[in-house]
Amino acid sequence: MSRPKITIIGAGHVGATCAHWAAAKELGDIVLLDIVEGLPQGKGLDLKEASPIERFDAEVIGTNSYDDTANSDVVIITSGIARKPGMSRDDLMSTNMKIVRSVAEQASKASPKAVFIIVSNPLDAMVQTAWKASGLPTHQIVGQAGILDTARYRAFISMDLGCSVEDITAVLMGGHGDDMVPLPRYTSVAGIPITELMPKEKLDAIVQRTGKGGGEIVALLKTGSAYYAPSAASVQMAEAILKDKKRILPCAAFCKEEYGVGGYFVGVPCVLGSAGVERVIELKLNDDERKLFQASVDHVKELVAWVEAHWQ
Repeated sequence: MSRPKITIIGAGHVGATCAHWAAAKELGDIVLLDIVEGLPQGKGLDLKEASPIERFDAEVIGTNSYDDTANSDVVIITSGIARKPGMSRDDLMSTNMKIVRSVAEQASKASPKAVFIIVSNPLDAMVQTAWKASGLPTHQIVGQAGILDTARYRAFISMDLGCSVEDITAVLMGGHGDDMVPLPRYTSVAGIPITELMPKEKLDAIVQRTGKGGGEIVALLKTGSAYYAPSAASVQMAEAILKDKKRILPCAAFCKEEYGVGGYFVGVPCVLGSAGVERVIELKLNDDERKLFQASVDHVKELVAWVEAHWQ
């Protein structure tokens, strides 16, 4: 029986660290692809040489050719540029849309049955781009954002309460970062509602810090952005798909009737299994939560409108 095949497109910090996490978990054979000659080959070989030490059995190759990605089970797209000083959001979107469009077109031809996990930013616009470029069914396209935000939220709660991250359960919805919709009433620690363990002011501060979590790391690094947690989140999604775990995870999934969204990829809790997004979980939102979620959806619609207007 052959091992599952995971293609990771983009051999920068996020892509290479995805390969690291996936290999360590022995999720399958890994293909690391990048347009820069030598970069994916070098990182792939380096990771393969770690296998006797860390005791994982997996083929790890680096390549510049989509032929090597054929018949992948999961494709993780991390390609794109980071926003540079003086660069407008439109410039960033324009550049990354072209990159993700090209990547999705080529990768979907090589692996039409794969589930595609999109990590590139701006996330919501890039998920829409990948879906449109690939022509794949919506359940095979999913964006990573909510897991990262939820992980940051849980980490900050753990740091404040002095308890294990394993005992903290939380749900966040909506867009990535500032657009996220916190749901404190769905947050608990070992089954105990967070509102019984932490004053509202403290929780509000944690929510605010979570929304700006990526910016906090960028400010500290000065010359880069987060990659350990984003890549771990992406590989958690890949594991749920490859092992058909039916995990309920917050992801950017296609919603039509769900939440009355009307046909956009937005951050919602969904069931991830071998078919990709197998079901969207509809929570009963209160008025405040619904307003925040609608504002997030409206922003996604703006991004999608931009993609549609600049699609040539």
